[in-house]
Amino acid sequence: MRRVVVTGMAGVTSLGGDWPTIHAALRDGRSGVRYISDWERLEDLNTRLGAPADWFDDKGIYPRKKMRSMGRVAVLAVRAAERALTQAGLIDDPILRSGRVGVASGSSYGSTPPTVDFAHFIETGKAGPLSATSYIRMMSHTTPVNIAIYFGLSGRVITTSSACTSGSQGIGYAVEAIRHGYADAMIAGGAEEFCPTMAVVFDTLFATSAKNDDPAHASRPFDRDRDGLIIGEGAAMLVLEDYEHARARGAECLAEVIGFATNADGTHVTEPAAETQDIVMRLALANAGVGPETIGFVSGHAPATEIGDIAESRATHQVFGGRVPIHSLKGHFGHTLGACGAIEAWLTIEMMNEGWFAPTANLENPDSRCAELDYVVGEGRNLDIEYAVSNNFAFGGINTSIVLKRL
Repeated sequence: MRRVVVTGMAGVTSLGGDWPTIHAALRDGRSGVRYISDWERLEDLNTRLGAPADWFDDKGIYPRKKMRSMGRVAVLAVRAAERALTQAGLIDDPILRSGRVGVASGSSYGSTPPTVDFAHFIETGKAGPLSATSYIRMMSHTTPVNIAIYFGLSGRVITTSSACTSGSQGIGYAVEAIRHGYADAMIAGGAEEFCPTMAVVFDTLFATSAKNDDPAHASRPFDRDRDGLIIGEGAAMLVLEDYEHARARGAECLAEVIGFATNADGTHVTEPAAETQDIVMRLALANAGVGPETIGFVSGHAPATEIGDIAESRATHQVFGGRVPIHSLKGHFGHTLGACGAIEAWLTIEMMNEGWFAPTANLENPDSRCAELDYVVGEGRNLDIEYAVSNNFAFGGINTSIVLKRL
């Protein structure tokens, strides 16, 4: 079976869009979470906190004709893909139009402004705000479609709109496409634009943080004093490539994706099950051909919700015991939903290659109901490791686990 390597990766987060900038912010303990004054008008929304990528201006980045089908979420995805392809040395390569390159990507939802326009039509009967591209900007597969169109990809387009596993399933399904010879390279990842509709989804579940007077310390994965998650914004795309193809063209290989698995709880739409989370990690390890004892680090999903953190910690302990260092990045970036799996895989690779792993922000008193794990806290940790696991879990009981190898 073909080996799959990462030859390019890039993204957008509330703390920046390149590893040196993000690395500096993580080392300094800075948070991308802030008070959103625009949400004060939304009286039925309890949280006023979010982690938007305010620094990223999506206006006029590309020619108007190209952007007609792009909402902000698609611009985020295309920009991340463009930078990843540039790093991989494929941005102008004829292979992009050969039919041997595809894309696997998704988001929880498309862009929300066109949805408002459709609602206006339903309420008034007037279609004034709508255009020929309104649906393209709104649809859940807007990110892979716009990536494929912008770069002229004629290979497989795999849509992974599976909430919080959109990005990780994108990576996993792209790996499978290359392994089985359906593609030589794939662009893979996820994106999410910032919108209060995403926050109110969790508000109705009483799962958002209302620590509105202390934004930087509000998101507290695994901590006993957490009171809910915070919505973030971002995108990340990886260029995945057949190892022999990458070697033949002299590309730098940044990491290897050696294992992937995904499954479903099959029990509840919003309550995660530790049993099937345990299984998905073991399936990923088996797919990678390594045992749990070889893993040097776990990038946890841990959205800073009570039921989510507890279930994940117990599943992780069942697989790895308490010896493997683990963190969650959602204290820094908030929960970027469809983007988080890709962002966390990207940054796990950066940290493996750097030899330094960020702490879990705001984890001061681990919840006693969580399993006893080696939580990375404080100033982070220097680790020289070869293998890491990145886990994500989504609404619908969808679970993913990715095994990465440093090269």
